[in-house]
Amino acid sequence: MQAQFIPRLSAYHGWAGTIGVLALGIFQLWMLVDAVRRREWLWALIILLGWGFAPFLYYFMVYRAAPSATLGFELPGAVDRRRIRELQAQIHHLDKPHHYSQLGDIYLNQGKLDKAEACYRAALERDATDIDTRAHLGLCLLRQKRPAEARPLLEGVVAEKPKHEYGYSLMALAETLTALGEPDAALEIWTQVTASHSYPRAKVQLGGLYLARNQIDLARAEANEVIADDAHAPPFQRRRDRVWVRRARALLRKVNQAKP
Repeated sequence: MQAQFIPRLSAYHGWAGTIGVLALGIFQLWMLVDAVRRREWLWALIILLGWGFAPFLYYFMVYRAAPSATLGFELPGAVDRRRIRELQAQIHHLDKPHHYSQLGDIYLNQGKLDKAEACYRAALERDATDIDTRAHLGLCLLRQKRPAEARPLLEGVVAEKPKHEYGYSLMALAETLTALGEPDAALEIWTQVTASHSYPRAKVQLGGLYLARNQIDLARAEANEVIADDAHAPPFQRRRDRVWVRRARALLRKVNQAKP
């Protein structure tokens, strides 16, 4: 009887060990995903290469110490999905224009342009004067490659408030004019933006227009300024602007190859 009991005990320990290893693996993956979401790249590498104590060290030193840790573990996009449900419920019960507009902003950020447009238009049906909704609908139409429809919305916003959203509506209008084949009008607006702001998005596109006009020195100055500013920018800003910094470097290569 004792001989029969020993194999059963061994099997039990085998299953327990397997479950323990599996649980540790799941925990390690959880901490790895969290480290990537927080852009803790060194910790992510340690967790990925390490085993045993590495995930636990991260859990106590970073995960629990972070302000968002009180929310618990959430998959990417969970906050947006929760906010979408909240806004849909508010729309159902209250039918307010700003709820439609806020829902449109989420869809716009997600790249769901058809849904964003529908929300913005629903908001404007209820309040046609809201400047933010008009600006964001114009941007949404521009991203859908419908610049002719975006133009009157953005021109109206800029005429009413030239510095709307810290120059972002002006930039959208400049991109709209470029898409419509009006580079001179776009260049004038880009110049207006860069006079007040140092946005790489504006400087790179202004530099591109200068290059198209064979104004080599002006194009080089815009590209060099973007690259120089990036070297001293904080990490969050470098992440946000990295696309435009890459384009600035590409613009600089073209400038250096161009004949004056």
